[in-house]
Formats: sequence, structure tokens, C-alpha cells
Amino acid sequence: MNEEDLPDSCRVTAWKPSVPGISEVFHARIANYRYPRHCHDTWTVLIVDDGAIRYDLDTRHHGAVGYSVSVLPPGVVHNGYPSERYGRFRKRNLYLNRGFLPAHVVGPAVKASTLQDPELRAAISHLHDRLVTPDPLDIEIRLAMIADRFRLHLEARGPAAPEPEPALADRLRDYLDGHITAKVTLTDAASVFGRTVPHLVRSFKQRFGISPYAYVTGARIELARARILAGEPPAVVAVEVGFYDQAHLTRHFKRHVSVPPAQYAASSRRRGETAEREVTTVPPGRPGPAGRRPRIGHPA
Repeated sequence: MNEEDLPDSCRVTAWKPSVPGISEVFHARIANYRYPRHCHDTWTVLIVDDGAIRYDLDTRHHGAVGYSVSVLPPGVVHNGYPSERYGRFRKRNLYLNRGFLPAHVVGPAVKASTLQDPELRAAISHLHDRLVTPDPLDIEIRLAMIADRFRLHLEARGPAAPEPEPALADRLRDYLDGHITAKVTLTDAASVFGRTVPHLVRSFKQRFGISPYAYVTGARIELARARILAGEPPAVVAVEVGFYDQAHLTRHFKRHVSVPPAQYAASSRRRGETAEREVTTVPPGRPGPAGRRPRIGHPA
């Protein structure tokens, strides 16, 4: 479908984020228009923000409204059109690579394409918000947890998910500490430890109270603070501690520290200039030992 084929009352926005696993993000407002029958090479995950949509998937009829989530398998023919009651809909689609879900859930996804799961819908909506300025590790974790939730709906009920492993969480933290300033993915860690990404995330969050993504971001901010206080330019620091660029650092730095890096650095310079002007007497004594940043789960 080309945008020029749509009536004036329809609007679409589409882009490809620079993160693995997502081939396209598609937001659309559709009124008085029917999509022709077609199929995609990807999994389609769809949520509706306004109105309601009807669609025929293979030979089955489905519908989607604001409290539901729809998943359409790759290679399965479908269409789409507003419900008669509303005559319009506003939706957000994710087109996800074939590896998003295993092939054996294609059949169940055709039969039960629309799911009533408010928690899953909220997770997908939050993911769309994050894709405006995506962080690969954050998106990787969110996609893995969303896929895990879909599998709970679509797979025949099997054994319960394994209990979180505190020892595994400690090993994962050590792994993350060794990759703080480098590109790090939980997919690689899952391969190293022989576990799934959702299991790694659940184990880490139960052990430490934050996600692996939050841990890595916080550790990078701590490194950036020390180097900015030492007088290094934020643009250089950003890349060397693991952020994309200065804008990426600034966004997270302000959330963690309350001010952007430049203002933080300026406050340090002002404090130094004031100290030089002041006449102070330093009492005798031995300074405390210089230690490294306390780690989660360890006393300072």
C-alpha cells in the first residue's frame, strides 16, 4: 500500500528504528478505507488507540479495539477495515522479524489473533513510546518480555516458568560489569548462560530490584560523572562510556542527576573557582580510602 493510494482522511507515519528485531514501526489513522487482502514477511503486532478495526485472517474473522492486542503471523493473508459502528480507527503496528515468535505458534495465532491482556497491551504501548529515541538494550529486553507474554497465550500449557535464580543474577551482573562501556546484549548473555532473556531479566530484577538495562545505564552515568568532573568534554565521554552520542548521554544524565552534563560540569568549575578565592585551613587528618563505586547487593 502506498500513501498516495489512501484518501485524504487517512494519515500514516512509518519508520525503521535502528534496533535489531524490528523491521518497521507503522502508525496510522484510517477512515472510510479498506486494506486489500495482503500478507507480510514479518509478525504484525497491532494495538488500536481509537475506534475499532475488523480483519479477516486466513478464513477467520477478528476484531480489535482499545483494550485488546492483535498478532498476525508472517505469510498469512489478511485485510483490514473500520468497524461499521465507528467508521474509522487509529492504530499502532510493529512489524517484527520472523524470529520474534516460534513457527509452531502460527496456527494458534491465526485461531486466537486478538488477545484480551491489559498488561501486554500496556507493555506494547510503552515500547512504541521508547521507539521515538530507542536504546537497543532497552528495546531488546522489552521485546523479549512481550514475546514471552505472547507465548503464554499461544503455546499449549507446558511447565511453569522456572523460578528466578539469585546466583544467575550475580553472574549476569558480573557479565554486565565486564561490558559496561561496550555494546552489550542480553541475547549474547543468554547464550553464555544457557537461559532465556526473560529468565535473565526476572532473575536480575528479583535479586537487585532493577532491570539489567537500568543497571547498565546507571553504571554508565556514574562513569560519565567522574570523567566530566575531571574536565573531559561530554561529547567525548558519551561515546567512550557506551552511549551513542552526547544527546543520548544528556537524556539519561538529566534523568539520573537532574541537570544536563554541561550544567553539571559548569557547577564543578564554579566550585573550583570559589575554592581558589577562599582562604581555608585544612584540619590535619588522614583522608578516607578511595574505593570504587559500591555495587548493588554489596555494602558501601
